[in-house]
Amino acid sequence: MPTVLITGSNRGLGLEWCRQYVEAGWRVLATCRFPAEAKALQQLRNENNALTLHRLDVTNHDQIHTLAQELADHPIDLLINNAGVYFEKYVRPDQTTDYEAWSHTFSVNSIGAMRVSRAFLDHLRRSQKRLIVAITSHMGSIAEIENPGSYFYRSSKAALNAAMKGFSLELKPLQIGVLLLHPGWVRTQMGGPDGLLSPQESVENMRNRVDTFTLADSGRFLRYDGHEIPW
Repeated sequence: MPTVLITGSNRGLGLEWCRQYVEAGWRVLATCRFPAEAKALQQLRNENNALTLHRLDVTNHDQIHTLAQELADHPIDLLINNAGVYFEKYVRPDQTTDYEAWSHTFSVNSIGAMRVSRAFLDHLRRSQKRLIVAITSHMGSIAEIENPGSYFYRSSKAALNAAMKGFSLELKPLQIGVLLLHPGWVRTQMGGPDGLLSPQESVENMRNRVDTFTLADSGRFLRYDGHEIPW
């Protein structure tokens, strides 16, 4: 049975990743900051004994290290760095220079994904699939910036893209792949009600990218439908 570890699993895309991989017969290691408050995820766990729920704040080094130790005996085929924040979607224009919020956005969206990925490298190395997926955004594409604003989120995703592209070159000799995926505009709490895709549609498409991945694809920046995104 293949194993996937998913960050930010309590709602939206993270919850949908969990649901689809459980249904596909995978062992799912679902993580989020506050498991006791993740009611939908708890229900999914109660219905499927292949899913286990773990506490993980991707900005907390000690929690990451502790979970890696707890799961030391579990090879991980697929690591999905899904946890992310987009504070600017909910702030007034006069709050767009809140540098503390900007710094925290980087801690979650960029550094957090790298922290988790490095912590679980041994688990990945002992698996069959050996793939790290970073859920990024086309908003991290400098080539596609056409409007002002969203500076925290855009810059954090551009940084994630740069870090993961370099990481892919480091990991290629270890036969570990890295794939950067833009999920599309999805009807989640982050995406809002006007999104073009449901979480189910987005994740189904991204799972196709995972299923067809080969090491030759490592470091690529793709839309959910497989189209390349310019850096």
